Amino acid sequence: MDRFALLALLEAKPGKETEVEAFLKSAEAMAAQEPGTSTWYAVKLGPSRFGIFDTFRDEAGREAHLSGEIAKALMANAGELLAKAPQIEKLEILASKAPRS
Repeated sequence: MDRFALLALLEAKPGKETEVEAFLKSAEAMAAQEPGTSTWYAVKLGPSRFGIFDTFRDEAGREAHLSGEIAKALMANAGELLAKAPQIEKLEILASKAPRS
């Protein structure tokens, strides 16, 4: 079971909502290349609010993700796309339901 997670909350600048959504969709390919990232989701929370939720088996995977390509790309574009700095929360997974094989 994955024990570690991240939740990143993002607020698009007015008029940049479509670009934030496109960035998040493009980041899926980068997430697929991260061996330590078990699951990765990009979500839309409202007209200008977005989020990323991902899970990891261990702290090493989570830390690798935090210094990986998605984080670098997000921070490089944050000033142009986001109304404020991303809010990033480190979560501990207490219980989960996984799909049956």
